[in-house]
Amino acid sequence: MDVDVVDCAVSLHEEATRTNERRIVVLSGPRNRGYDALQSILESLPVAITETTLIGTEDRLRCEQLPQEHAGELLGKTRTVIALDAHDDFRPNALGKVVGAVDGGGLLVLLLPSLEAWPDRRTEFDASLAVPPFELDDVTGRFKRRFVETLRAHRGVAIVDLERGRLETNGLTDPAPRLATVAPGLPREHRFPDATYEACLTSDQAEAVAALEGLFDDERAVVLEADRGRGKSSAAGLAAGAFATCGNDVLVTAPAAGNASELFDRAGELCETLAREHDEDDSDHESGSDGERIEGLERTTVIEPGRVETATGGTVRFLEPTAAVAGLEAADIVVVDEAAALPVATLEALLAADRVAFATTVHGYEGAGRGFSVRFRDRLAESGHDVTECTLVEPIRYAAGDPVEVWAFRALLLDARPPVEALVTDARPETVVYRRLEPAALIEDETLLREAFGLLVLAHYRTEPNDLARLLDAPNLEARALRYDGHVVSVALLAREGNLSPETRSMMYEGGRVRGNMLPDVLTSQLRDEAAGESAGIRVVRIATHHAVRSRGLGSCLLERVKEEFSNAGGEAIVADEDGDDALDWLGTGFGATPGLLEFWTENGYRTVHVSTTRNDASGEYSALMLAPTSDAGRTLHDRHADWFAGRFAALCSDALDDLDPDVARAVLRSVESSAGPPLTLTDHEWHVVAGAAYGPGLFDVDPGPFRRLVVRYFITDPNPVDLNDREERLLVLRVLQGRDWSTVADRLEYHSTGQCMRALGDALCPLVDHYGTDAARSVRNRFADD
Repeated sequence: MDVDVVDCAVSLHEEATRTNERRIVVLSGPRNRGYDALQSILESLPVAITETTLIGTEDRLRCEQLPQEHAGELLGKTRTVIALDAHDDFRPNALGKVVGAVDGGGLLVLLLPSLEAWPDRRTEFDASLAVPPFELDDVTGRFKRRFVETLRAHRGVAIVDLERGRLETNGLTDPAPRLATVAPGLPREHRFPDATYEACLTSDQAEAVAALEGLFDDERAVVLEADRGRGKSSAAGLAAGAFATCGNDVLVTAPAAGNASELFDRAGELCETLAREHDEDDSDHESGSDGERIEGLERTTVIEPGRVETATGGTVRFLEPTAAVAGLEAADIVVVDEAAALPVATLEALLAADRVAFATTVHGYEGAGRGFSVRFRDRLAESGHDVTECTLVEPIRYAAGDPVEVWAFRALLLDARPPVEALVTDARPETVVYRRLEPAALIEDETLLREAFGLLVLAHYRTEPNDLARLLDAPNLEARALRYDGHVVSVALLAREGNLSPETRSMMYEGGRVRGNMLPDVLTSQLRDEAAGESAGIRVVRIATHHAVRSRGLGSCLLERVKEEFSNAGGEAIVADEDGDDALDWLGTGFGATPGLLEFWTENGYRTVHVSTTRNDASGEYSALMLAPTSDAGRTLHDRHADWFAGRFAALCSDALDDLDPDVARAVLRSVESSAGPPLTLTDHEWHVVAGAAYGPGLFDVDPGPFRRLVVRYFITDPNPVDLNDREERLLVLRVLQGRDWSTVADRLEYHSTGQCMRALGDALCPLVDHYGTDAARSVRNRFADD
């Protein structure tokens, strides 16, 4: 082994340790040589094997080994050396998760093929981008080419060419000496023991701990936000330990127990410290400036994996998220670590806790994306909790200005941002330019790439590093944007779907899955339409508009320009575009259904054809699928699925969708094509039952079927000549469609009694009978109306 490789790594490690920064070693060349070099490096570094992790498919070293798909197990943990083997595969998400786990003074080692040849090599992740009908040869290597350029351009990165036996760059930065940091002082007024703040390493962390003191009071929520390595989990752990010392039961949850290890380490250390202080000065130990004594504290502190017990009866204990939701009532305080990695539905359920804290990452990706910041923030604001927010900026794991963090932010666009507000405040539909964002142009224009991707990151809860690679390399993806004065103000990510071979469609119909064709897949596999994948379409995967210029019609303007590009005014599909792609038959989309989003898409010509029967793990909502035909084939596809959906929705509401929010149900039905579904054909007897419940002594409960068909037709009819208020419409959904019992409906809609609720349903049915009823219905109405 060339000694220069080892000398380089040792020198980098010494500099990293001296500056409390991190460094990168790239071992480029044949895989076996890379592992030989890595082994020599690890044998030469003063790093315990327990402080080293290999991310890759092969367990070649004696250290901890994880495949890339399990890289999330390092969230909330730190290592001195992490080696990532990217020869067989390279998943950007995995890198985004592990880079933040490298501690100050540590090394990130990348085992890569030849840097010149690597962008042209295809791996398993690349294969995932080759969605039918595209093939692996259609996938480009732009992401990896850009990635290599960032390695060569940034400080703190040593590149070793093992094939040629030369050191391309040594990665040393020779930084100037740093000024000594000043330990944070005690807050003027505080309720936690002094030792809690004495354990803080930065002023930011001390402020975070002080914010968590708010959980002494009822109906409080605290949000700690920070980039990776700022000590938010440690701050939560110190607060948890302090609460436990005061006798509180602190319930901690996270995606996995290992993700909360830092929190439990700090909680246990603090509890032991406080126990020792109490033992040394039993008569004079105080919990803080208010002089409250911690009664009963003794030296004994029980510390086990996922559990800390104090002699005061307080505990810090871990439960998996599902168990935590079920056990909220038994806890005094709930702490949610790595919150962004949990589904929004789980986060919402945890809000049932009276006192709760959430620790979450701003940049970097904890797992599920930005569900916390994009979706959950609104739910938190509406929860009734008094919310305190605290952002930690100063790094703890490593020094400020750490070159590895700077590199990672650029390589994965973790800090991508839309243009600053002042540059786009005058953007309006008449002042913007529609542009096709070619991947090659994005690579050449870093500002354009950062603005477009930054909008997608901030506006959607699921944008992650893998999506950057998809944007640059996936053959089925395209992007369109509106630009004002050269800056991106609205962006849409589009996916080509359909146009599938008979063999692929048959495979889907028989239970097989096909990548990257979400709409044809659902329509075929779930709704049993084998022809659904024959026509070609464009799915709007994401659409985002700059926050400073929302509500000006820019999103609608962008969708209209997309529609104009892919269809003409006559409704016929355009001829093949400049790249030779086949003509298109439909535009479509799928998203977590909310009334506002359904209204937006409906106003832009999209119509609902399906609602999922399970909630999305990340958004916590039921997903709606919508189509906007652009050809006769697309219209045929839409019409048959709209008919089927209108016909089954009432049955779904009393089964799989019995917990669908009534406002979402109303918006869903109003987003269905008004001509969809069979005509409203009730028999004379069925009209007697319905009209009798509306105008006479009849009862809904004896035969709900005809009522449900009538209510579905009422909501779908557009424009609707019947004028019901919101409360009456919610009543129709909750009682007629979802079959909720009278008592539940009365309580939810705030009727004084079930009798009043029953009379209100009859009143709501009267105008429906008047408008839709036949002679049979009118005869019943006239008989009882005359009375």
